[in-house]
Amino acid sequence: MDKLLNVSSSPHVRDKSSTKSIMRDVVIALIPTTLVGIGNFGVRALLVILTTCASALLAEYVWQKCMKQPITTNDFSALLTGLLLALNLPATLPLWMCVLGGVFAIIIVKQLFGGLGQNFMNPALGARCFLMLSFSSAMTNSFAIEKGNAIWGGYQATLDAVSSATPLMQVKEATRLGDLGTTLKDMFLGTTWGTIGETSALAILIGGIYLIAKKIIDWKIPVLYILTFVVFNLLYSCVTGAYVPVFYEVCGGGLLLGAFFMATDYVTSPITDKGKIIFAVLLGLLTGLFRFFGESAEGVSFAIIIGNLFVPLIEMVTIPKAFGKEGKAHE
Repeated sequence: MDKLLNVSSSPHVRDKSSTKSIMRDVVIALIPTTLVGIGNFGVRALLVILTTCASALLAEYVWQKCMKQPITTNDFSALLTGLLLALNLPATLPLWMCVLGGVFAIIIVKQLFGGLGQNFMNPALGARCFLMLSFSSAMTNSFAIEKGNAIWGGYQATLDAVSSATPLMQVKEATRLGDLGTTLKDMFLGTTWGTIGETSALAILIGGIYLIAKKIIDWKIPVLYILTFVVFNLLYSCVTGAYVPVFYEVCGGGLLLGAFFMATDYVTSPITDKGKIIFAVLLGLLTGLFRFFGESAEGVSFAIIIGNLFVPLIEMVTIPKAFGKEGKAHE
């Protein structure tokens, strides 16, 4: 009798991971990027981060309280949304706009569609695009990092610094290496300008590797997303003869942050292996189209949001068929 097979009800495969533990790990993975952003842009960056996180948490609490729903502010999901939003914003953005972005992400993008697990796009990116369309001047304002008064690395950003185009815009307008206002080393380490969380490729990679090592995310989406964009970059350069420094394009802007932390969102990305590959390739192509054929030098946010809209279709055509279903009868 001891050798009898005991069959329990589904699910038969269980995992100790929970929403709270997963969200907490992603927040931990963003700590290096957050610290670099605060180190670059000072107290103003910290205020933006605290404002978006607080507004996201408060918006979720008030909504769930008013709707008489279970309070989920302790599962780190709202905190993560606020943090991701802050890292996609310039440190110069007025704080009232940061509050508006946090509320929009939670109420409009997340809660109105049923809460966590029901939203059709990444809440932080949805809020960023909303702010970009509503307050384009404030969202594209950036300031250069001046030498001296170091927080670390010999650089510090101050609100008195000269306003400047982002490194990615300078790359877009450059015709030779000498036209670039920054070096690849600065863009890799983070001693440059831009939004709070996009400046340091190294810090983002540390967080991304942590998530892959912890098996929080699958490597397929971020790696294939970046590789597809690189191939698009090289083909565009060869066909048009344009000067497109590929490593500057990868390290500049929000590509790495988007690839590791937003394209891999559980809710808005495919769950099938084939679906992840199709999704990643689509994002790489869209990012290339937006960056090289659009007016803006960026394009990651809109590429991921458009990709999110295709996820139901991608999953429909890539989901494995049940064993024996729709199989042809033997003749």
